[in-house]
Amino acid sequence: MTIERGWLAGADDRVEPTGAERVVPSRTAVSGSTRRGGGWRSVRRAAALLLVAALVATCGATLRSRPGPGWASPGLVGGGGWPFAGEPLSPVDAYGAAYFPDSSVVRLADGRVRLIPFGSDTPITVAASDPRVAAAVRSDRAWLARGTVPGGKAPRPGNGLLPGAAPARSAPAGTASPGASLVRPDAAGSISPDSRDVYRDMAARALLDLRLLTRPNGASLASWYDKWRYSWPRDSAFAAAAFAVTGHQAEARRVLRFLARVQNENGMWAARYNPDGSAVADGRAPQLDSLGWVLWASWFFRTQSPTAATDLPELWPMVSRAADRLARSLDVEGLPPPSSDYWERDHASEQDPRRPTLGVVGPVLAGLRSAAALARDLGKSQQATRWQHATHRLSDAVARQFTPHGYPRSPIAGGRMDTSVTFLAPPFAPVDPGVSAAVQNAFERQKLSNGGVLPGERWAGDKKVAWTPEMGMFTLASACSGHKEDALARLDWLAAHRTSLGVLPEKVDEHGRPAGVAPLGWTAATVILSLSALERPLPVPDHS
Repeated sequence: MTIERGWLAGADDRVEPTGAERVVPSRTAVSGSTRRGGGWRSVRRAAALLLVAALVATCGATLRSRPGPGWASPGLVGGGGWPFAGEPLSPVDAYGAAYFPDSSVVRLADGRVRLIPFGSDTPITVAASDPRVAAAVRSDRAWLARGTVPGGKAPRPGNGLLPGAAPARSAPAGTASPGASLVRPDAAGSISPDSRDVYRDMAARALLDLRLLTRPNGASLASWYDKWRYSWPRDSAFAAAAFAVTGHQAEARRVLRFLARVQNENGMWAARYNPDGSAVADGRAPQLDSLGWVLWASWFFRTQSPTAATDLPELWPMVSRAADRLARSLDVEGLPPPSSDYWERDHASEQDPRRPTLGVVGPVLAGLRSAAALARDLGKSQQATRWQHATHRLSDAVARQFTPHGYPRSPIAGGRMDTSVTFLAPPFAPVDPGVSAAVQNAFERQKLSNGGVLPGERWAGDKKVAWTPEMGMFTLASACSGHKEDALARLDWLAAHRTSLGVLPEKVDEHGRPAGVAPLGWTAATVILSLSALERPLPVPDHS
């Protein structure tokens, strides 16, 4: 038999939306083998007819193929009420579904609406006329309106079509959110941003998704499913920055307060945390880059909220512990010790296991620079001097050991490039022509045929699957460095490769389909920051 317009699970457990699922007997099954006798054909024909009758008798109950991966949801259902809760929409229900604009309430293909009622964490399906629908949509829109949604003022190329971008194709009706449905990727994965609504829709969806991923206690989850349902300090720092830059200060404070609460007295954080704030005991060593990212996010929050020290008294003690820990960690060469970074692999497997990767050095440098700037702003001159001295030592070490090789992941001749070179670019450091050239070099070396990028050169994982957080980091570097055409092209790729609900997934396969969980908080945050940077420059920590 054949499955028409259903979710097809391939050998690699990826799924493909092809419409409402229906099982029908194939022509081969009905006719049987032409080399068999008529009696056997009759048996085959009778069996097929019985199958059809059985399907009719069960009201068209679906015979499913092997189920797809558990993460295969195009987005979360919400409801606008506190505490904010999100539950994945099943792939079966996703065909023809769409979010109400600027909301996490979903209209299904049959016209009914799915939402999570205020005060609940369980989705319900109701008629569109149910008053809870309008209340939930109003609540989501009111939250967005308390801050800003970037994208509506993003610059646009003069002719409306980016250099090298192919004309866009329209999406099938009812297969995407209002923003995502404007265009779909062609083979190159590019779209023509004829309307800034595409960018604004992507930003609004990213903000709403970040809110759904942030627990009432401030734990910002990477995503909703299984091994992603944890809070990494690294990802949380970007979520806090995204909330801060859009004026959603209450959410930014909540995330930073959570980080202050779970921080160890020695200034470190665990690699990741459960939603309740308990450290995950899985043997992973602490990741030193997380200290740098949290320090940068704390300083960034202060730049967006001048009353941060008063509104968030936990901020300064957290910063002080983390910055002192980083300053003390520098060795005689001025480098921090080797550590796992955003790749989350044992540093012993690096090209130079004796020294830290740029994935550690970049965030540590940004964190020390940010901590010194924050200390100066708060009148803490002694700490500012101490952390500025550490910043200079580390900056000099980078110039000696990474710069001569073109800023590779490991500071050796022939070192492989990876996305961490963007950690030395704005908004984490002032513009540097050598770094800008290295960022472009890394992008070209990591670029895939589907238009996306791998995390790094000679990536050990699937070499045909692009990662969106890495594309987000390249986008952010371009947007903050004055390379607006590059930033717009990369935003177009991200916009064109959202799920059918307009949600940013973690990965994209060689055919342009989502290949990982959606939403992913880190990607959502980088898109928000990038679009904000295109509308007004983001602050960069002072390097004096």
